[in-house]
Amino acid sequence: MNAQPIAAPAPHPFTLRLALGLVGVLIAALTSGLNDRVTDIALADIRAAIGISYDQGSWIISAYQAAEVAAMMIAPWFAVTFSLRRFALTVSAGFMLSGLLLPLMPNATLFITLRVVQGLFGGALPPMLMTVALRFLPPPIKLYGLAGYALTATFGPNMAASLAAFWTDDVSWLFVFWQVVPAMLIAMLLISWGLPQDPLRLERFKQIDLFGMLTGCSGIALLILALTQGERLDWLESPLFSGLLFSALALLTVFFINEWFHPLPLFKLQMLGRRNLAHGLLVLAGVLILSLSGSALPSAYLAQVQGFRTLQFAPLALTIGLPQLLIAPFVAALLNIRWVDCRWMLTAGVALLVTSCLMGMHITTDWARQNFWLIQILQAFGQPMVILPVLMSATSVVAPPEGPFASAMFNTVRGFSSIAASTLVEWFISHREKFHSNVLVDSAASRAWLMTAPNSAQSSSSLPLLPDGSASSAENLSGFATLLKQQAMVLSLSDCYQMLIAFAALLLLLTAWLPKRVWPPQTLIQPVTTTSR
Repeated sequence: MNAQPIAAPAPHPFTLRLALGLVGVLIAALTSGLNDRVTDIALADIRAAIGISYDQGSWIISAYQAAEVAAMMIAPWFAVTFSLRRFALTVSAGFMLSGLLLPLMPNATLFITLRVVQGLFGGALPPMLMTVALRFLPPPIKLYGLAGYALTATFGPNMAASLAAFWTDDVSWLFVFWQVVPAMLIAMLLISWGLPQDPLRLERFKQIDLFGMLTGCSGIALLILALTQGERLDWLESPLFSGLLFSALALLTVFFINEWFHPLPLFKLQMLGRRNLAHGLLVLAGVLILSLSGSALPSAYLAQVQGFRTLQFAPLALTIGLPQLLIAPFVAALLNIRWVDCRWMLTAGVALLVTSCLMGMHITTDWARQNFWLIQILQAFGQPMVILPVLMSATSVVAPPEGPFASAMFNTVRGFSSIAASTLVEWFISHREKFHSNVLVDSAASRAWLMTAPNSAQSSSSLPLLPDGSASSAENLSGFATLLKQQAMVLSLSDCYQMLIAFAALLLLLTAWLPKRVWPPQTLIQPVTTTSR
């Protein structure tokens, strides 16, 4: 069966009304990302409020993320079929209503079920942002639209800690979910007024990739459940984890084979033959791992070593998040200059991130919040300097009719990679901490004189033993154990910074080998006009 030719959508003049419609989609996409991260950070308060255990609570996050990424795979297809405007309004309304109802659920089962529903609606929103940017933005401002999309990876996640702390400490845990309501109302108003109404294309159901939807969405959902539950279930020691993992791998293998041959696929895998697009997807996954050095590692240190609450380390995340409103458009303006090669911009951004990691490697138990300020500033500039060139390079080889295919692949990779990156870093820190704890305990046992006080009056947490080998007090011994645990945590974080530097080196090698030079979108208008004469 041959695919019907994909006609390019009718062009629309870029007006203030259309611009406000795009702003509405941006607000909806940012709200979706914030909802995920704020809920994750405030999970302890949510569990306490609704009275569920730690194990049950872990499924609140896992179920949402699995549904979210699954929806990213199919949202562009449905948006083309039902029209961008109609589909964006529907999923925005569903996302808002499910957020409104979530705190009212009477038990954990209904709560998690509705959380899955919200994840499906929320996951459909970020692909809409990339789709409308690729379709409606004229070449001179296309990069600014992509800068708006980049905010979902740089601005939203770094604002989450402050919002979570504000709702749980100063207002009510209910607003962790209800915060989406005003933002989504504004977004729906702008979308309904600003986006043009395309006709229904129900004829696409004749070629619907139903088998691909079932295998792909099920496979990616099971894989995310396996990753997010793996540490709790002890990985391959658990039959549940093994079942989830191998079922996911089998389903995804069948999915990719189906996508290669299907006439109207969700993923047009043949597009990966374009070097810039393949490079963009690979580097995007690596960047999401690297960017955790600016959020996950400082917050882990301040929470576990210094005992900070979320409200106390939230300003560090704001140092990265708030400047993005200025830095992202500034980077887009630089990339719009013809002589600026986006590959060099990407390299410079990676260099800033590597510098921040090199500084982080010297972390000690004496560090306080002010020791992270320079690291955060480097992250604030480095992250958009990497993400925007990736988007520019990858989308330069995507024709407007192929926008939905690119959006599905980009957002699925982004959604999956952010979860995989978080899982990798948490696993790495946990296992390195255990390793360093064992080494420190063995070292302390073989060098008891190093923690022996001359007499009981001079004993402390760092010198808990007396000359006869006995403990000076239970309090001092407990304090020594705390110091040992903190030192093991610091050493594991230093190791993690080193691991992230290795990922950065891989990104640089990929950038040197794979992509070709691309030019700013508006600079290509004149040569095309000249050739047609």
